[in-house]
Amino acid sequence: MTVIIGSDVDGKRLKEVVKAFLKENNHEVLDVTEGKDVDFVDSTLAVAQEVQKNDENLGIAIDAYGAGSFMVATKIKGMVAAEVSDERSAYMTRGHNNARMITMGSEIVGDMLAKHVAKEFVNGHYDGGRHQIRVDMLNKMC
Repeated sequence: MTVIIGSDVDGKRLKEVVKAFLKENNHEVLDVTEGKDVDFVDSTLAVAQEVQKNDENLGIAIDAYGAGSFMVATKIKGMVAAEVSDERSAYMTRGHNNARMITMGSEIVGDMLAKHVAKEFVNGHYDGGRHQIRVDMLNKMC
């Protein structure tokens, strides 16, 4: 599994915090916006495109509030994404929704919370079973 990460200009600092944390915890990380100043549309599209290259990949997109990146991600066919700002939601969206991508807001989530959110997201596992009905519905939407 590779964690694909990216941010717009407003999320750049928090992205670096999360990226360093993931690497320290032995996760393979690909930063698709490293050295780039892009808006949230372009950064989210870059993350989503890399996530979709491998079924094991997960993505994290960071902007100022998380909402913009969330809106972009949910426009992409086959992408299940969640805007999260707490650990439990990050974990549960993997378990129940098979989310492949989360978005966070650097103006909402502090450094420690962002690390915990990332940890719960990447350590979560899809439960399948009864949840697959909703996941299939989501995947048919775009």
